[in-house]
Amino acid sequence: MTAQPSPDRTARSAACHCGTVRFTVALSDGVRTAKRCNCSYCRMRGAVAVSANLEDIKVLQGEDALTLYQFNTREAKHYFCSKCGIYTFHQRRSSPDQYGVNVACIEGMSPFDFAEIPVSEGRTHPKDRPGGGAVIAGWLRYEPNPQADN
Repeated sequence: MTAQPSPDRTARSAACHCGTVRFTVALSDGVRTAKRCNCSYCRMRGAVAVSANLEDIKVLQGEDALTLYQFNTREAKHYFCSKCGIYTFHQRRSSPDQYGVNVACIEGMSPFDFAEIPVSEGRTHPKDRPGGGAVIAGWLRYEPNPQADN
Protein backbone atom coordinates (compact mmCIF):
# COMPACT_ATOMS: atom_id res chain seq x y z
CA MET A 1 0.00 0.00 0.00
CA THR A 2 2.93 2.41 0.26
CA ALA A 3 4.51 2.25 -3.21
CA GLN A 4 5.21 5.46 -5.15
CA PRO A 5 2.70 6.55 -7.83
CA SER A 6 3.68 5.86 -11.43
CA PRO A 7 5.57 8.86 -12.86
CA ASP A 8 3.15 9.28 -15.81
CA ARG A 9 0.10 9.93 -13.60
CA THR A 10 -0.75 12.90 -11.42
CA ALA A 11 -1.04 12.02 -7.75
CA ARG A 12 -4.18 13.42 -6.12
CA SER A 13 -4.53 14.05 -2.40
CA ALA A 14 -7.16 12.03 -0.55
CA ALA A 15 -8.32 11.49 3.02
CA CYS A 16 -11.05 9.98 5.14
CA HIS A 17 -13.65 12.26 6.79
CA CYS A 18 -11.73 12.90 10.01
CA GLY A 19 -8.33 13.20 8.28
CA THR A 20 -6.72 10.38 10.22
CA VAL A 21 -6.05 8.46 6.99
CA ARG A 22 -4.34 10.51 4.28
CA PHE A 23 -3.13 9.13 0.99
CA THR A 24 -2.24 10.03 -2.56
CA VAL A 25 -3.71 8.25 -5.55
CA ALA A 26 -2.96 8.32 -9.26
CA LEU A 27 -6.06 7.15 -11.12
CA SER A 28 -5.52 4.56 -13.84
CA ASP A 29 -7.93 6.22 -16.27
CA GLY A 30 -9.06 9.41 -14.61
CA VAL A 31 -12.72 9.52 -13.66
CA ARG A 32 -13.77 7.44 -16.70
CA THR A 33 -13.78 4.35 -14.46
CA ALA A 34 -16.32 5.79 -12.01
CA LYS A 35 -18.95 3.22 -11.05
CA ARG A 36 -21.03 1.73 -8.29
CA CYS A 37 -21.92 -1.87 -7.59
CA ASN A 38 -25.10 -3.57 -6.39
CA CYS A 39 -23.52 -6.45 -4.43
CA SER A 40 -24.71 -6.78 -0.83
CA TYR A 41 -21.79 -4.79 0.60
CA CYS A 42 -21.54 -2.02 -2.01
CA ARG A 43 -25.30 -1.54 -2.03
CA MET A 44 -25.13 -0.65 1.67
CA ARG A 45 -21.87 1.32 1.39
CA GLY A 46 -23.18 3.48 -1.47
CA ALA A 47 -19.86 4.89 -2.67
CA VAL A 48 -18.79 5.82 -6.19
CA ALA A 49 -15.40 4.24 -6.89
CA VAL A 50 -12.70 5.00 -9.46
CA SER A 51 -9.76 2.77 -10.38
CA ALA A 52 -6.10 2.94 -9.41
CA ASN A 53 -3.32 0.39 -9.86
CA LEU A 54 -2.02 -1.12 -6.62
CA GLU A 55 1.30 0.71 -6.90
CA ASP A 56 -0.46 4.05 -7.40
CA ILE A 57 -1.76 4.51 -3.86
CA LYS A 58 0.57 5.78 -1.17
CA VAL A 59 -0.72 6.00 2.40
CA LEU A 60 0.95 9.08 3.91
CA GLN A 61 -0.65 9.00 7.35
CA GLY A 62 -2.88 6.74 9.41
CA GLU A 63 -2.06 3.36 7.89
CA ASP A 64 -2.40 1.91 11.40
CA ALA A 65 -5.97 3.33 11.55
CA LEU A 66 -7.06 1.49 8.40
CA THR A 67 -9.31 -1.44 9.18
CA LEU A 68 -9.74 -4.35 6.79
CA TYR A 69 -13.12 -5.89 6.05
CA GLN A 70 -13.55 -9.05 3.98
CA PHE A 71 -16.61 -11.20 3.36
CA ASN A 72 -17.82 -14.16 1.29
CA THR A 73 -14.76 -15.40 -0.67
CA ARG A 74 -12.50 -13.05 1.33
CA GLU A 75 -10.62 -12.13 -1.86
CA ALA A 76 -11.53 -8.43 -1.95
CA LYS A 77 -9.94 -6.26 0.73
CA HIS A 78 -12.10 -3.31 1.82
CA TYR A 79 -10.29 -0.65 3.88
CA PHE A 80 -11.94 1.98 6.03
CA CYS A 81 -10.89 4.42 8.73
CA SER A 82 -11.32 2.95 12.21
CA LYS A 83 -11.93 6.46 13.63
CA CYS A 84 -14.66 7.90 11.35
CA GLY A 85 -15.75 4.73 9.53
CA ILE A 86 -15.31 6.09 6.00
CA TYR A 87 -14.51 3.59 3.25
CA THR A 88 -11.30 4.77 1.58
CA PHE A 89 -10.40 2.10 -1.00
CA HIS A 90 -10.53 -1.62 -1.68
CA GLN A 91 -8.46 -4.18 -3.56
CA ARG A 92 -10.82 -5.69 -6.08
CA ARG A 93 -11.73 -9.33 -6.42
CA SER A 94 -12.51 -8.86 -10.11
CA SER A 95 -9.19 -7.07 -10.78
CA PRO A 96 -6.79 -7.88 -7.93
CA ASP A 97 -4.15 -5.62 -9.50
CA GLN A 98 -6.39 -2.58 -8.85
CA TYR A 99 -7.91 -0.60 -6.05
CA GLY A 100 -11.35 0.92 -6.21
CA VAL A 101 -11.06 4.34 -4.55
CA ASN A 102 -13.91 6.25 -2.93
CA VAL A 103 -14.23 9.47 -4.99
CA ALA A 104 -15.60 11.29 -1.94
CA CYS A 105 -12.16 10.86 -0.31
CA ILE A 106 -10.33 12.53 -3.21
CA GLU A 107 -9.73 16.23 -2.66
CA GLY A 108 -11.99 18.36 -4.85
CA MET A 109 -14.18 15.46 -5.96
CA SER A 110 -17.69 14.39 -5.02
CA PRO A 111 -20.01 11.55 -6.09
CA PHE A 112 -22.39 14.34 -7.09
CA ASP A 113 -19.94 15.54 -9.76
CA PHE A 114 -21.26 12.75 -11.99
CA ALA A 115 -24.59 13.15 -13.77
CA GLU A 116 -24.75 9.40 -14.39
CA ILE A 117 -22.86 6.46 -12.89
CA PRO A 118 -22.99 2.90 -14.21
CA VAL A 119 -23.89 0.31 -11.58
CA SER A 120 -22.09 -3.01 -11.97
CA GLU A 121 -24.08 -6.20 -11.51
CA GLY A 122 -22.33 -7.48 -8.41
CA ARG A 123 -25.04 -9.70 -6.95
CA THR A 124 -23.48 -12.36 -9.18
CA HIS A 125 -19.79 -11.52 -9.24
CA PRO A 126 -18.09 -11.63 -12.67
CA LYS A 127 -15.79 -14.41 -11.39
CA ASP A 128 -18.89 -16.45 -10.46
CA ARG A 129 -20.85 -15.76 -13.66
CA PRO A 130 -20.71 -18.36 -16.45
CA GLY A 131 -18.41 -16.86 -19.07
CA GLY A 132 -17.33 -14.13 -16.63
CA GLY A 133 -17.28 -10.52 -17.67
CA ALA A 134 -18.79 -7.38 -16.27
CA VAL A 135 -22.48 -6.60 -16.70
CA ILE A 136 -24.08 -3.22 -16.11
CA ALA A 137 -27.15 -3.59 -13.86
CA GLY A 138 -28.29 -0.03 -14.47
CA TRP A 139 -27.37 3.61 -14.02
CA LEU A 140 -27.60 5.93 -11.06
CA ARG A 141 -28.46 9.47 -12.09
CA TYR A 142 -28.04 12.74 -10.22
CA GLU A 143 -29.78 15.89 -11.26
CA PRO A 144 -29.21 18.92 -9.05
CA ASN A 145 -32.21 20.89 -7.88
CA PRO A 146 -31.81 24.44 -9.28
CA GLN A 147 -33.56 25.81 -6.18
CA ALA A 148 -30.98 24.30 -3.82
CA ASP A 149 -27.68 25.93 -2.94
CA ASN A 150 -25.29 23.99 -5.19
